[in-house]
Amino acid sequence: MPLANPIRLEVHKRLTDALKQINPANGYAVDLEEHVYRGRIVFGSETPLPALAILEVPIPLDQPPSPSTSPVATGAWELMVQGWVNDDKENPTDPAHLLMADVKRCLAKERRKMDWDKPEDGILGLGRNVTGMYIGAGVVRPPEEVSAKAYFWLTITLDLVENMEDPYED
Repeated sequence: MPLANPIRLEVHKRLTDALKQINPANGYAVDLEEHVYRGRIVFGSETPLPALAILEVPIPLDQPPSPSTSPVATGAWELMVQGWVNDDKENPTDPAHLLMADVKRCLAKERRKMDWDKPEDGILGLGRNVTGMYIGAGVVRPPEEVSAKAYFWLTITLDLVENMEDPYED
């Protein structure tokens, strides 16, 4: 059954939905239910915090060439999750550490789906297309000239299988 979106956009949307599960009702410390965004790099005072953004890294990882007779490309695709928080005046980065820990926990749950019996049960429900997930260590930073609020960034590398002739193929 074809996907509603090209595989890369589908990954972004499903990752957004997974991260929106971060809320106290699901056992997390932070509530992100309505504050997870895709492709957004600028946040102003109108954005309630905490908030997350899912981005592609600006320089892609090198990929092995796919066989010239195959429409399928496989390789690592690196994404980045950035999170912003309201500061703790005494220890400004503490809330960013809490948020990053919740994001890692959520991603680790998703990664456990790698051992799937049916493809639809795999990582992000895309077992044939996302065959692995690697969660980076992450970095937390205090407010500075880059951001008026404490923040973190965390890389996620996905093993992606993509049909170049039909990016909607599941």
